[in-house]
Amino acid sequence: MIARKSFRQIRPLALILLIVLGLPMAFPQSTVEAKVDLVTLPERDRVQMTIYNTADLTLIREVRRLTLRHGGNRLQFGWANTLIDPTSVSLKALKNPDKVVLLDVSFPPRTRGLAEWNIDSEIAGEEPVEITFFTSGISWNAFYLATLTPDEGAMDLEGYVRVTNRSGEDYANAQTRLLVGKINLIDRIIDLARREFPYGRPAEIAVAPAAPPEAKVMLEEAERVMRKVAKEVEKKPKEIIKEALSEYFLYTIEGTETIPNGWGKRLPSFKQPGIPVVSLYKYDEERWGDRVLRFLQFKNDKDHKMGREPLPGGLVKVFRRIDEEAHLSYEGADTTRYIPIGEKVELNLGAARDVRVRAVLIEFRTDHFMFNNRGDVSGWDEYRTFRVGVSNFRSVPIKVEVWRHFDTVHWDLTNYGDYGVYEKVDLKTAKYSLELPPNTKKVFTYGLTTRHGRRAE
Repeated sequence: MIARKSFRQIRPLALILLIVLGLPMAFPQSTVEAKVDLVTLPERDRVQMTIYNTADLTLIREVRRLTLRHGGNRLQFGWANTLIDPTSVSLKALKNPDKVVLLDVSFPPRTRGLAEWNIDSEIAGEEPVEITFFTSGISWNAFYLATLTPDEGAMDLEGYVRVTNRSGEDYANAQTRLLVGKINLIDRIIDLARREFPYGRPAEIAVAPAAPPEAKVMLEEAERVMRKVAKEVEKKPKEIIKEALSEYFLYTIEGTETIPNGWGKRLPSFKQPGIPVVSLYKYDEERWGDRVLRFLQFKNDKDHKMGREPLPGGLVKVFRRIDEEAHLSYEGADTTRYIPIGEKVELNLGAARDVRVRAVLIEFRTDHFMFNNRGDVSGWDEYRTFRVGVSNFRSVPIKVEVWRHFDTVHWDLTNYGDYGVYEKVDLKTAKYSLELPPNTKKVFTYGLTTRHGRRAE
């Protein structure tokens, strides 16, 4: 307990607050001249962390109860061996904000990691205060576990978040909030935290760096979410309450979490069974050579039993149940970006070993030559015939896309056989979509005519 330790015994990684009781006197100047009587403060009553995922930025709000003397009080704030930005630290009385006023902040010479606050109090006794500051070194990321049904027609999706604390400070019983949204910082918090002098060297003009206003505005708007969090926490598993805030999205974890410095902690986000999915195989010789890549498709909308909130980007690991005893096989993994509501998701699970596509040129010839006045060839047509074989060695039905690219915009295709659905994607690309039952093979051919020179006109 901090309250039981002397000033020299307080560990340097903690946030140190000492109140120095001064003589009861008026404050014509901002400096308090008083004899010092060092009194340690109790631990935090409560603390809240709001962590961004697109910037190394966390807003800390903590409440402590100070015992004030009427008149002048001097408060010391220490941040040694932490990644706290001292220029962002502020103090606000909660019970008597008009009677407890922070007059100024000074940084003692030849002392690093320490600031002194001069406080004028019109009351004597206990006063709860809120101390806020930004810190670096706390981060969170999302990750997901997807389990396919044996026929790969649906999946169960579990979402998690992992909070990691490398800020140099322990945070016990902290309410944890996670904010999704991009913020542009003027200065990096970690750079501000590591400055030798908080506002530059003493010889420089002491102008405080601009704190990120976007964070404060959005986090103040998010305060109303806190009222939804603290009900019946012990009676059910922890949940994450989600709420949209303008272009941001706030995830508030139920209850409190203790996250010591150097630790990471996994927290559940959501669990959704029975999401319809499409297992799709793609063959694109220009992009992937002779490999067939496997993709898993679904959509973040109500038709797919999703669509309640955007999904933070993160790693998705995919497994498949292979029998009634729920044994699993590993199918692959992919990292997704931020997924808004209503957006389609396509996971790349890597090369497939049991689906094969072979496209072979079986005929080539030229025809329809055109000549200029000198007798030189000025235009012609080229004819190619390709045979495409698509094999499914799996025990489940599959969908396959065969993409073909051409080096000119002047082309025509003639298709033969069981080629599925043909689509002209763009000026130089065509796509065939086929469905194959288990352990089957389909073969089709297409004739490609390209026009060159004056024939292209």
